[in-house]
Amino acid sequence: FATAFAYKYESALGKLRRKVPHGNRVAIVTNAGGPGIVATDVTVSSGLQLSQLSQDTLETLASHLPSAANINNPVDIIGDAAQDRYENALSAVIRDENVDGALVILTPQSMTNALATAQAIVRIASRSHKPILCCFMGIIDVSAGVKYLQGHGIPVFKFPENAAKAFGALYRYAKWLNRQVLAPFQLKHDKNRAAELIQELIDKGRTHVGELEGLELLKCYGFNTLETQLTSNAPAAADAAQEMGFPVVLKIVSPQIIHKSDAGGVKVDLKTRKAVEKAFETIVTNAKSYHDDVEISGVLVQKLAPRGEEVILGMNRYPVFGPLIMFGLGGIFVELFADVVFRLAPVNRNSVRRMIRQIKGFKLLDGFRGRPRTDLEEIEKSLVRLSDMVTSHPEIQELDINPLITHEKGRGVTVADCRLVLKKV
Repeated sequence: FATAFAYKYESALGKLRRKVPHGNRVAIVTNAGGPGIVATDVTVSSGLQLSQLSQDTLETLASHLPSAANINNPVDIIGDAAQDRYENALSAVIRDENVDGALVILTPQSMTNALATAQAIVRIASRSHKPILCCFMGIIDVSAGVKYLQGHGIPVFKFPENAAKAFGALYRYAKWLNRQVLAPFQLKHDKNRAAELIQELIDKGRTHVGELEGLELLKCYGFNTLETQLTSNAPAAADAAQEMGFPVVLKIVSPQIIHKSDAGGVKVDLKTRKAVEKAFETIVTNAKSYHDDVEISGVLVQKLAPRGEEVILGMNRYPVFGPLIMFGLGGIFVELFADVVFRLAPVNRNSVRRMIRQIKGFKLLDGFRGRPRTDLEEIEKSLVRLSDMVTSHPEIQELDINPLITHEKGRGVTVADCRLVLKKV
């Protein structure tokens, strides 16, 4: 988003000549309170913060400005300000060690000299390594000053909110330039076996692949899956559960039922043979009631996964762009909150690391309010595995892993459910 936003304002931000802020602390100098308040609000919402001006800076401002001025940030030099007042105020705040950049707002008044003010801003900018962005409101009255600023590489905007948003994008761009680069993961895949499985499914006309075959495919790329068995009757389900060990989960398998929970097709935490047999009959009855022409392939018996936070990994392939990777909060939350982010494959460790931290629900994965911190590195590996899979096998048109259960740090992740759509290429 940061680079996309910066590109949107390329004609302005590009003129900064690689001046980027070292932090997110911004000082605002304005001759009108209203635009200053707007800029302050958008500054905060853009991931920036107002600088706390030092006592030395405050004393300097007080010595140059009239008593009616506000010397705290945002600095209001009041409406009758001429270019000398702008120059003195901007010079003071840009030298402050607590300031990473400045936003200058000018609203034209009867005594305003936009060109002379612009010249003062350029003089200060030429002596500072910190970025200065401007907002000259109005059109005709300030046009000479706007042209002068643009000609000397100072970004200038018509509205304070746009200037503040641009500063936020510039800060995120600076963070991107200074990002850490981690060593790539060394992952092993069985591409040949995966290719064989995909071809077998396509040859059988199985283009919509459910959990049973999907888990086998994911294993080829190192995903941790649960022991799973397809059963056709209640006693067989109880035998399978006893063999793999209680507790277990039962899930309906039907091409007409995509969302199993909506159809009452999932029963969890079954701890005895009797509970498994009863759940089997209930699931089948629910499925028949949910869809008149339902085709029931059987019921999956699956080892119950350890508790953890649920996330979703997904992919859709587009004719022009190729595979688009998705990550977000999983389970029912993916539809409720739609808290997801996207990247074009292939992705590497560093890009998925930023991807995971971009969702609003990242705090849930990072130990929010006493919750255990999840195994973030294994989530990163899972996204890289997914990317490797879909780039190596163009037959995969869609893929959802929902949920991927993320366990406590050091205990990995587990695929609890998945589905794929294949196409012959």
